[in-house]
Amino acid sequence: MRHFRRRLLRRAMVATSCVIAVALAASWMVAGALIAPSPRLIGAPPQELNATAFSVPSDSGAMISGWQTRPDASKGVIVLLHGIRGSRLVMLDRARMLHDAGYATVMIDLQAHGESPGEAITIGHLEQHDVRAAVEFARREHPDQPIGVIGVSLGGAAALLASPLDIDALVLEAVYPDIRDAVHNRVAARLGRFATIPASLLLLQLQPRLGISPSELRPIDHMAEIDCPVCIVSGTDDRHTTVAETRAMFDAAREPKRLWLVDGARHVDLHHHNSAAYRRTILGFLDRHLGDADATGRSEGVDA
Repeated sequence: MRHFRRRLLRRAMVATSCVIAVALAASWMVAGALIAPSPRLIGAPPQELNATAFSVPSDSGAMISGWQTRPDASKGVIVLLHGIRGSRLVMLDRARMLHDAGYATVMIDLQAHGESPGEAITIGHLEQHDVRAAVEFARREHPDQPIGVIGVSLGGAAALLASPLDIDALVLEAVYPDIRDAVHNRVAARLGRFATIPASLLLLQLQPRLGISPSELRPIDHMAEIDCPVCIVSGTDDRHTTVAETRAMFDAAREPKRLWLVDGARHVDLHHHNSAAYRRTILGFLDRHLGDADATGRSEGVDA
């Protein structure tokens, strides 16, 4: 009987070790896929927007590729920052909206995206340098005009990690406050209540893979450093960046600030979700704070 119990215990230990090994291997593969570069051939600049291509060096180590657009008469310039695994192409509809409203735009491919080289997506850690490079480029190209930034998901996180920036207005769309919550939310969206262990395994790989501590990826810690009006946006049905997390970001920001919770939207392109409301809300925010210096001291409140 004793021999049987020992054999059963050994088998249980071997089975447990196998399960752990498989879980670790699967986690390593998943993490590798998540941070793998996302290159894409972009093509020619859109002539209807009077767009031209440019490249600018970044302290991320990459030569950042982008487009700038110029309306006939510009009242400001907006830097557009795409989300993870995107490129400047996903920001084109926003650029068209802004062009029609009289704004120039600077669109970039963050490092390891589109036509900008990079060894890995770093969830904002290296990408913050690309944001600074884009803002500095916009300032050089438009020295006498106000500058705004619209950052979507990864792009917004990178803008926060780069803050304070020399800009006049900031729009943050579906930006994670803390990488721990961001990873857990994304795993939970697929695995439900079984998300804790897989999420923890993914987070443990930040240091060996990217040389980053989770404490370095907390955009919410930079909210108080924003020294310009900020508009914080997310969907009410977003399971990646929840309403509670978005409200926490809003609460951490200084005045003037605005919160817009887009009814029924998940972690999607909020401009595509409701273009009329997006145009009304985001253009209204930009027009107010880039065109009316007296408005910058007043809070805009909450749209929910």
